[in-house]
Amino acid sequence: MSLKDNFTADEWFKVMTGPGRAGAAVVAASPSGVTGLLAEAGAIAAAVRESVSRERRTPLMEAMAADLLGQPAARAPEQERARNVEDVKNQSLEGVRQAMWLVNAKTSPEDAAAYRDMLMLVAERTAEAATEGGFLGIGGERVNDKERAVIEELRQMLGGSGSGVITHETPPEALDRRPEPGPDGSGNSN
Repeated sequence: MSLKDNFTADEWFKVMTGPGRAGAAVVAASPSGVTGLLAEAGAIAAAVRESVSRERRTPLMEAMAADLLGQPAARAPEQERARNVEDVKNQSLEGVRQAMWLVNAKTSPEDAAAYRDMLMLVAERTAEAATEGGFLGIGGERVNDKERAVIEELRQMLGGSGSGVITHETPPEALDRRPEPGPDGSGNSN
């Protein structure tokens, strides 16, 4: 039995897309032009590749590396479409939270720490990939306040430096279910 067998297909999809969502949250916090977006996308891919290619990797990193090299990506579960960049940021942060919760619940502390480190590496490298502000590449700053705020939000959500344990959150499965509509059709039961 492989570590991946601990997860349903939808759960594994959430784990596999968690790093990309960490990067997307940073991108959405302070959108760059096309050149910046390409640099940020490249930074996400490079940080994931670096994390799963380390010499001493955990079983989770091994399973993720195998999936990245082998099988085509699974189909994304249905979710609400983002209407603006704030929605993208919020949905991305929620996706990261769910992925980290799953990893904490279904893997070892070493796997959880490695996954947390990967998420933070992706966020930090994404923020550093493109200069924000300035004109024609002159001036601006490497990491702006909005990006720093998202990185700090991720750090707080993931448990700061160290444990990466999320114990106070609702399991992702509970969030995927929508309440039944009430008698008036509003979703409220009273």
